Amino acid sequence: MNMGVTKSQKFSAEQNRLANMAKVLGHPARIAILQELAKRNTCVCGEIVEVVGLAQATVSQHLKELKQAGLVRGTIEGTSVCYCLDAVKWESMKADFNAFLSQSFKGADCC
Repeated sequence: MNMGVTKSQKFSAEQNRLANMAKVLGHPARIAILQELAKRNTCVCGEIVEVVGLAQATVSQHLKELKQAGLVRGTIEGTSVCYCLDAVKWESMKADFNAFLSQSFKGADCC
């Protein structure tokens, strides 16, 4: 057994990309943040904490995860950071998940 190979290396780049994005989307607070940013379709500064109803530090951690995934961009305006969706990454993620979820299902009655 090759100990140098990580489990993720056993899967395709597409499979790893989908799994990583699903992991990022796997928390309801992140979904709420993304929904709010999509709904406003503009940069949002301090209101995210109020909308999500979590502590500032918790929201900041979720925003950090979303930024690392490339779904959210942030710019500094004075003493606050304003966030918006990254439209290119958002469309790319939609295309990836649409392709995955639109695969043909043979409808086998296995169970």
